[in-house]
Amino acid sequence: MQPVRQAGVYAFAALPPGSDPSALDPVATLREAEGITVIVEETRARQAGLDILFRAAWITLTVPSDLQAVGLTAAFAGLLADAGIACNVVAGAFHDHIFVPVESSDAAMAALLAR
Repeated sequence: MQPVRQAGVYAFAALPPGSDPSALDPVATLREAEGITVIVEETRARQAGLDILFRAAWITLTVPSDLQAVGLTAAFAGLLADAGIACNVVAGAFHDHIFVPVESSDAAMAALLAR
């Protein structure tokens, strides 16, 4: 899996429908009926006055991944679940990215590296 923790703390927050998140320089966005979920650096979220829903550490699995691969998400999610660690997954074109609670980041890295 070759996990690497990205520097910093990241925040999940929600914007109203129709908002333009570009000024926040988000890591990721997802448009839902209720609004736009953004993942941004925590300092940007605080500066914008956003209600932070989840404070996260960002772990990238540097092993190349395939968007049609079967089982990789289940494998790392299972490892983290066995360690009692929540994870939120974003699949990129080249790698999978896992967002875990900041306070669980060391334990998450240990669990992924032990695999």
